[in-house]
Amino acid sequence: MPVETLHSLSVRSDTAEIRISVSEATSVRDALDLTELRVRAACGGLGSCGACLIKVLAGEFNPATLAERQKLLPGDLASGLRLACQLKARGSGALYLERPAPASQWKSFQQMPRPRPVVEIAANLQYPYGLAVDLGTTHIRLSLWHRQTGRHIGSRIGINPQVAFGADVLTRLDANRLSVQDRQRLCRTARLAVIDGVRDILSRDLGEITPILAEIGQVRVVGNSVMLALICGGDGNALYELENWRQKLVFQPDDPSAWRREWRMPHADIGIEQPLAGFVGSDLLADLLITGMTAQAEPCLLADLGTNTEIAVWDGQSVWVSSVPGGPAFEGVGMRNGLAAEAGAIYKVGKARQHWQLETISNSPVRGFCASGFIDAIALLLREKHLKPSGRFAEPRPENGFCFVSNCVHSAIFASDIDIFQRAKAATAAAMAQLLTMAGLSVADLQTLWICGSLGQHLDLDHAMGVGLLPEMAVDRIKRFSHASLAGCQELLLNPDAMAQFDQIRRLATVINLGGISEYEVLFIENLRLQPLAMRATS
Repeated sequence: MPVETLHSLSVRSDTAEIRISVSEATSVRDALDLTELRVRAACGGLGSCGACLIKVLAGEFNPATLAERQKLLPGDLASGLRLACQLKARGSGALYLERPAPASQWKSFQQMPRPRPVVEIAANLQYPYGLAVDLGTTHIRLSLWHRQTGRHIGSRIGINPQVAFGADVLTRLDANRLSVQDRQRLCRTARLAVIDGVRDILSRDLGEITPILAEIGQVRVVGNSVMLALICGGDGNALYELENWRQKLVFQPDDPSAWRREWRMPHADIGIEQPLAGFVGSDLLADLLITGMTAQAEPCLLADLGTNTEIAVWDGQSVWVSSVPGGPAFEGVGMRNGLAAEAGAIYKVGKARQHWQLETISNSPVRGFCASGFIDAIALLLREKHLKPSGRFAEPRPENGFCFVSNCVHSAIFASDIDIFQRAKAATAAAMAQLLTMAGLSVADLQTLWICGSLGQHLDLDHAMGVGLLPEMAVDRIKRFSHASLAGCQELLLNPDAMAQFDQIRRLATVINLGGISEYEVLFIENLRLQPLAMRATS
């Protein structure tokens, strides 16, 4: 398979300047949609609205397209004015964006290829649009489709504004129980975020909002158990009852008609895909559906790494599942210089010729570490003997921590950050080891390890195995699927056969409450050290 050539572009406005890497097949508009500096748009990249004006200052690009010649005067084209949705780089270059789109928390993301094709709905649907929603603790992911044709309209990812009530699921659940007003506030905050994201898709990718909202006939929502409880307006008390760890929970909208009115979707059938049990949500079921893991003959392991980490082991006949508190460490928040995966977050750390090399999202100035960059930093500090396997610094560090860039406080890592990470990775590693043991498997038996969630996108697998977050195995047996839960939700939206497969996964699942297993507690302690994953509890 040929290696894709990437070209470096500098893009500036009157208030910002970023550097992006683009392939020759990607438009400048699509590349900028992944950043903080988006162009104005209202036609989905067809070139018919003419809103995405951008000026070429230097570099080689494709010739003007028919759409550009119809929208722009010859003098404008001669001066370097182009439409970003039609513009593609043929080498490095520089661009100027005079009128950026208003700031938005929503970012586009590239659709991940599906492991198997979608079955398109052939019926003549009166309300043909459909919305898939993955409601995560830290992020909300959305995808809008024309169900009858299988046309993808747009996808967005944004921060779940409920983080203001707590970074982890239990803190947010506790906040929800304080009063009826708090419960209503949490519920409405999530609902408003979803419709805000949908409006962002419609305004930029179709150019109209209200008429399309009225044509949305189906909404499918997956998420972890707490997020589903909160968006439905429930108190979540059932999640505190131990007997519910092994039995199905049901969360339904408190007032579906009010929900539809608030979203301006009068004809939408809003389907909440129910959790499997306890803190194992329908997001994990969506992961299992889209990866096709339970249809494989060979054993597999899946880890959806996040604030609420969910793990599944398939032994060929049954799927063993559980969840553990990954905590905010896997979302890059909760630490002194922790960030979600956003502009300025260090996502990759390396070292060459005795110099630290940091790569940030959007090539923006350093603002902190997202989880993948933090794991790189920990692994390299361990390799360079700055850290001991216990997680302690080899030498006492000053109050400003270990700085990777001199005089840059945002590049510092502190002992307290390392402790937070060790607890999260120990909980995850111990859960993997325990479920494998209960399934009668070893790491050597695994055909595939699926890494789902945003963390897997930039995760250095060797570093993750070195610090004990992932089991040691051949890298070619590890597959990443950053947006697996949303892709599984899309399958439910578009594939008439998917719900039967979804229900079959439920029947194959055995939910394990690790809190009552003494071997797991021993494994947790053993996996606190920064070393390869410990598979057997020793006591």
